[in-house]
Amino acid sequence: MSQDWPTTSFGHLWPGMTYMVVQPFRDFDGNEHPVGETWSFIGSSFLPYDDGLSLFVVIDGQRRQIRMQWREEQQGAIVDNLEDYVEAKK
Repeated sequence: MSQDWPTTSFGHLWPGMTYMVVQPFRDFDGNEHPVGETWSFIGSSFLPYDDGLSLFVVIDGQRRQIRMQWREEQQGAIVDNLEDYVEAKK
């Protein structure tokens, strides 16, 4: 896998680790992330100007960008409590 996306950890998420959604949520683009969805975490990036958080993951063999907006009226509560939504896969 090439290193063309950030490899920065975020909260409890670490690059190279596998995680599973345990509480459903919608991202900034309106995409649903259902319980049982499994990710291989690549990394993250943050754009302070728009409070934009991007989580880079692999889902079903496809690289994906999960965009979140770290604002109360958007996905702020999800980002603040991400460990309640996504857990390390055992």
